[in-house]
Amino acid sequence: MLAASSPTGPAFEGAQLSSGQRAAPGAIERVRIDRNTYEPKFRVVGCELWSDEPGFAAATADTGITGICGSGIIEVIAEMFLSGIIKSDGIISGDLAEKTWRVQADKKTWKYVLVDKSAATNNDKDNIHPMKNDAINIMITQQDVRAIQLAKAALYAGAKLLMDKFGIIRPDRIRLAGAFGAHIDVGYAMTLGMIPDCKLDKVTSAGNAAGAGAIIALLDKTARLEIEDVVQRIEKVETAVEPKFQTHFVEALAIPHKTEKCDNLKIAVDFSYIATPENNITELAGARRGRRRRIS
Repeated sequence: MLAASSPTGPAFEGAQLSSGQRAAPGAIERVRIDRNTYEPKFRVVGCELWSDEPGFAAATADTGITGICGSGIIEVIAEMFLSGIIKSDGIISGDLAEKTWRVQADKKTWKYVLVDKSAATNNDKDNIHPMKNDAINIMITQQDVRAIQLAKAALYAGAKLLMDKFGIIRPDRIRLAGAFGAHIDVGYAMTLGMIPDCKLDKVTSAGNAAGAGAIIALLDKTARLEIEDVVQRIEKVETAVEPKFQTHFVEALAIPHKTEKCDNLKIAVDFSYIATPENNITELAGARRGRRRRIS
């Protein structure tokens, strides 16, 4: 057994982001972007309705739309990439400003407006996006994209080091632990390049593994002995001193990855709208459309 710790920082928890927040009622947690109009729809924590469905405004009247949490930022950046709004290198494409008002200049870079307070009134009163009076616009800036790129690249590089130690090209199975791991969409996580290429049905959630382990250790004396034995047999890989970490990290900055072929991902996801088909993305975009399905 091998273990490693990746320096992802707090970006996946909504920190370091222009509109980031924790996963509380009112936080955007699911996002879809239309491939042709670039218009988004989303769901917020505490409401099962999408923003374009009747009753959404009434259902979220008490909480409003207050920001975007970790699962939401993963989905919106992956959706922006799949829609061609973000290039493989993470740059928001300013060329699309001529096609949609949602891509706007932001000093020397560009941003994507996910929710616009000034546009919170329209003729369809049932679908008005409820914004509190003191609410700010919710947008995805170039700095937001960079923060997620740095975090996801570190996570991928740590996993890649473990794979190197085992001498494998790709894992057979991936388990995501913690509350965060239970809420993210594995298809979007792989599209973003957070985790190595793997069959999507082999990527599962373990739930609150740390909490469950603590309960077992408190209630079962025999399990404590087993835990002590297992801990002694785990080999820790120090990412900070591994020579290959920096190489893996730089290659993983691209979305989904600079050099990996992503064979399983190209079967599951439609890459035909991406902005810059380069490196492995060329092969992804050229895959037969009949083998793809839309991740959801």
